[in-house]
Amino acid sequence: MTDDDIDYSDIPPLTPEMFANAIVRKGLKPLPPKRQVTLRIDDDVITYFRDLGRGYQTKINQLLRAYMDAHKSAR
Repeated sequence: MTDDDIDYSDIPPLTPEMFANAIVRKGLKPLPPKRQVTLRIDDDVITYFRDLGRGYQTKINQLLRAYMDAHKSAR
């Protein structure tokens, strides 16, 4: 298959807003890897976060990090 044979019709066009929200990490330290875990979370909680849309797992991670940072001195 050549490049000309590829159907791109289902790919949305790139907009200036997409580039404005992009994150460029060139020259920065790499992000530490994340670990995949299994958690049991109440259905209404996970539904709430999933309803927030794309990036809901990142939001959960940010909330857990904020909690961790707030409670570090209590250890």
